[in-house]
Amino acid sequence: MLNFWKKKPTSTPPSDTKSALDVDDRKAIAAEANFVDEPAADAAAQPATASPPAVPAASWRDRLRGSIFTRDLGDLFKRRLPIDDNLLDEVETTLLRSDLGVAATELVINGLRAAIKRGELTDAQSLVAFLRAMLVEMLRPVTAPLDISSAKPFILLTVGVNGVGKTTTIGKLARRFADERNRVMLAAGDTFRAAAVEQLQQWGERNDVPVVAQGQGADSASVAFDAAQMATARGIDLLIIDTAGRLHTQSGLMEELAKVKRVLTKVDAHAPHEVLLVIDGTTGQNAINQVRHFHKAVGVTGLVVTKLDGTAKGGVVFALAREFGIPIRYVGLGEKVHDLRAFDADAFVDALLPLDLAG
Repeated sequence: MLNFWKKKPTSTPPSDTKSALDVDDRKAIAAEANFVDEPAADAAAQPATASPPAVPAASWRDRLRGSIFTRDLGDLFKRRLPIDDNLLDEVETTLLRSDLGVAATELVINGLRAAIKRGELTDAQSLVAFLRAMLVEMLRPVTAPLDISSAKPFILLTVGVNGVGKTTTIGKLARRFADERNRVMLAAGDTFRAAAVEQLQQWGERNDVPVVAQGQGADSASVAFDAAQMATARGIDLLIIDTAGRLHTQSGLMEELAKVKRVLTKVDAHAPHEVLLVIDGTTGQNAINQVRHFHKAVGVTGLVVTKLDGTAKGGVVFALAREFGIPIRYVGLGEKVHDLRAFDADAFVDALLPLDLAG
């Protein structure tokens, strides 16, 4: 039976949903969403105090400074090597180690080599400036923010394998668009994974958005269809549908995902209006394979690249742009809500390059 769930006054999940999350799971979700637990019952008796100032979001450079790309390039240029073929060999090695991919790396190195022959690059500063221009140019065609104004409801289908942060990304997107005064609804289409429905309901509660759900083992296409009908009837601006994480090599599950997409066209011939693939930025070439298979199965129209903070290599973003040209809507630079950033080619490249040479 369809379970249309809206936030309740307490943080307790709906009584007709079997709890599959323990206390630690709930705390983790709350912390990840950057929320504060509701105050105790006697808090109202305490004197009111001014709200603390908002903590500014960390800069792109702060989030990406630990990446292999940034560290290796910084170490290379600190050595003050002459601008010659030996330096280009080391730059090439660094780019490949950072998962830039063979095609994108060859494009960069050939461009640098031609500029050196023309006498345009005479020192590290000019080389980094030229490198920056090429990298930004590579990413500019895939820098396109998600625009939900073309349909109401705008139906966004999220796909991806387990472990990439798909459900968390949905929660962060819901918060982002709700903060922009959009009416948002979530649909718990991941009916396969234990606790997936309740996890999405936790995000719905904390973002104060409704969640359409059935139960574990239900037909995910049915959940999507019901949610799309309900979103249309209720004047929802954005419907975000979760789906079961699946390996791109599991043909049966990929066919099921294609079924979800087909069912949505019965509500709106143009739905889903966005097929958003969430991939883990630390997986390198495996991310490339995931995009290839999901795109073939359901026609991916946008990407979210998560886990680019910390020790991620970073170069996979360029490889994706070069091979597929699919818009990169967002990148994940941390665990907090504001760490899901709309992709910005200039900010991303500037954060990767050595600070003292980026110009």
